[in-house]
Amino acid sequence: MSKRLDYAQIAPAGVKALGAVYGYVAKSDLPEVLVDLVYLRVSQINNCAYCLDMHTRALLAKGQKLEKLTLVQAWAEAGNLFDERERAALAWAETVTRVAQTGIPDEAYEAARLVFDEREIVDLTIAISLMNAFNRMAISFRNTPQAVMENDG
Repeated sequence: MSKRLDYAQIAPAGVKALGAVYGYVAKSDLPEVLVDLVYLRVSQINNCAYCLDMHTRALLAKGQKLEKLTLVQAWAEAGNLFDERERAALAWAETVTRVAQTGIPDEAYEAARLVFDEREIVDLTIAISLMNAFNRMAISFRNTPQAVMENDG
């Protein structure tokens, strides 16, 4: 699979706008690791190899254990490995990412609101939406994961 085009070079203003949203999320009150776990889960749902590679590396660099990262996909069965806020964020990420199937039911919203205040849930939803956009860009134009480049080198 080879890269189709370099969208950052072709549409730098658009990529810069996405980067500004990324910067907004990074400056929010949401914990950095929680956001990265959400980015990883969204990327798992979307099967985005480029983003899976990037966010796994980021979480490992932030001291997250490999054992925890391998269970992100099965977080609901992972007991206390994920704290209450992480579980709520991952559940919200799943329902928002799968919006066409879920319709984001009231129960999902109420569950998220038990753990996050209004600002946090809005910022979390912005982060989820952003990662869905990044996944679609990377998949559409076949961004090559760092692991593949290292293996080819």
